[in-house]
Amino acid sequence: MALFGKDDKSQRSEDARPAFINSPVLPGEPTPAEPTVQAHLGKGSRVEGKLSFEGSVRIDGQVDGEIQAQEAVIIGESAVLNAQISAGTVILTGKLTGDVVARKRVELRAPARLLGNITTPCLVIHEGVVFEGRCSMGSASADAKPATTTASVAAAERAKVAQFPRDERPAGVSSSAGGGK
Repeated sequence: MALFGKDDKSQRSEDARPAFINSPVLPGEPTPAEPTVQAHLGKGSRVEGKLSFEGSVRIDGQVDGEIQAQEAVIIGESAVLNAQISAGTVILTGKLTGDVVARKRVELRAPARLLGNITTPCLVIHEGVVFEGRCSMGSASADAKPATTTASVAAAERAKVAQFPRDERPAGVSSSAGGGK
């Protein structure tokens, strides 16, 4: 039965919507608004090289190289990427080998598989995702380097341990950490 006596199937059927809008979301969790997609690399497409987009892009095919987008990069479940990605937002459902730098947000949705590093101020990882790499949650800029450079150097600076010679140690401190005289 239709609302207000009209039986318009296209307005009430979710099947009429494109498949990439029906993204997996956990029960009881609010659905984030999908970015408006200006470009789409469909299933079966294969691209090598550097891709640059002024808006958002959806990728369901294969890409080897580098991807830059001013807005969002949405990687579908059938996508297989070997690429470095720099964008405002990255939503991954497929397979990616490479580093991700996102200025706003990275969302990994099952059954995503990411082998690489992430730099972003906001990270969401859903259950069922495989993520192998490092994550830096500092501010991400378009020129940011992978998480293994500046972030790991800063962490190493903070983690330095000073060893006192045995004569200068406070009473009750043992030399079990090693490095003493």
